[in-house]
Amino acid sequence: MAAPDPSTVRYAGPWQHRDIRANGIRFHIAEADTASSASAGLPDPTRPAPLVVLVHGFADLWWSWRHQLTALGAAGYHAVAVDLRGYGDSDKPPRGYDGWTLAGDISGLVRALGHSEADLVGHADGGLVCWATAALHPRAVRSISLLASPHPISLRRAAIRDAAQRAALLPSFLRYQVPLAPEKTLVADDGAEVERLVRARSSAQWQSSAEFGDVVSRMRSAIRIPGVAHSTLEYQRWAFRSQFRSDGRRFRAAIDRTVDLPALQILGSVDPYVLPETARRDSRWAPQLVEHRVTGSGHYVHQERPDEVTDVLLRHLRASGQPL
Repeated sequence: MAAPDPSTVRYAGPWQHRDIRANGIRFHIAEADTASSASAGLPDPTRPAPLVVLVHGFADLWWSWRHQLTALGAAGYHAVAVDLRGYGDSDKPPRGYDGWTLAGDISGLVRALGHSEADLVGHADGGLVCWATAALHPRAVRSISLLASPHPISLRRAAIRDAAQRAALLPSFLRYQVPLAPEKTLVADDGAEVERLVRARSSAQWQSSAEFGDVVSRMRSAIRIPGVAHSTLEYQRWAFRSQFRSDGRRFRAAIDRTVDLPALQILGSVDPYVLPETARRDSRWAPQLVEHRVTGSGHYVHQERPDEVTDVLLRHLRASGQPL
């Protein structure tokens, strides 16, 4: 079967697709259509809507935020879901998958969208990018919301000291360090490995839902876009290999600082990949951190329990951001 064209991820819906240049590359974004909410009196048309940037995780794409994207737009926010560097219909450069560059991508995207700051919402690897952006570009960040995404240093320490967290993280990390073979595994059998990962990390209830088949079908297609599998793995490779190099030490020192802004951590109660004990240590770096546990959800909380997660996000944004 022929590899999908990148444009196939531009799914139709109550949003608009745009290309935005930031930090030297082109990003594909989907923006919530706020026209209907504006005509109904939300938000105030005389001032810009607060920007919320939604950042997806490993082997995923912007579409994973479809529920939150539309709800945030209807609530009056300028909601933007981005295909990260190397994913979906964004550019796939050969380098730039380090923490420094990825944080620059998000801060650059905020400026390119015409805003000086944004509320960042990130899932898993995308949350790690949000942590880094808040530490390295604090003026560009109004608040952070993390979904199954502990602080990078907390995650590193847990992988070293906590046998359960190490057992959850390291097998895949180690498999991804060798060249070529992991890329072939991700795209083989029309991306079946991606579905295997999602099933291993999500709740049985979601897997039996009507939407689950559609979700994994789109993820399996997106991973087969030329260049995506390699880019996906480069995130994981830098995260692991930099632990033993000077650039990793410099990065850890740079983000080992207090992020004194509103912060939210949303965790699934049955997530086998990110353990709650790991995320609880995050208050060291974010004193204002509030934790919310989603009962019965696995790793993909924003898709497994979209209504609850959206409600928690909206309450957090309204409490910590600009009034609408």
